[in-house]
Amino acid sequence: MGYLANAGLLVISFVFGALLGLLFLRLLAELFRANFSNPICQFLFRTTHPAVAPLHRFLPSVKRLNLAVLALALIVELVKLLLICALQGIAPGLAGLLLLAVAELIDFLLVLYIVLIIAWALLGMFAVGATHPLVPLVGELTRPVMRPLQKHIPTLGGIDFSPAIAILVILLVRILLVQPLFDLATRMVQ
Repeated sequence: MGYLANAGLLVISFVFGALLGLLFLRLLAELFRANFSNPICQFLFRTTHPAVAPLHRFLPSVKRLNLAVLALALIVELVKLLLICALQGIAPGLAGLLLLAVAELIDFLLVLYIVLIIAWALLGMFAVGATHPLVPLVGELTRPVMRPLQKHIPTLGGIDFSPAIAILVILLVRILLVQPLFDLATRMVQ
């Protein structure tokens, strides 16, 4: 690939990564019932609502899981992969492309959770004031993952090792679940 194609790949990855970040943060905020009066939550809902609302008519939420947001994330990922394939001159098969999109979405969610857990640990370590809207939102999004670990993993010398264990588990899931999906999808795409 030439320099221009690499630059195009970078721009595509950045733009579609930002879109997926907005969609997944909205999905998690709804799933874990984040405080809607939080300005960040309001921003997430306002920016994603025009794209999610039409899909929501056909794909209602199941309990608190917003299927319209998931479908839109899959569509965004498929468009990203199609653009990347076009940039590389590859004509992908549909089944491989769908599997690759699912693997990419799972991987994106896992990496997002690693970032959220690191942010949660740093915010707790440096005792950042809870007045900033990011602090309670990160806590609300990580609490469902961290609470069970904190119950079973004792603090040693006042140090909470649950973030390290959570990140280790996420990395193992990426290696044992997502990487085989990537490998299978890559073989199907080519």
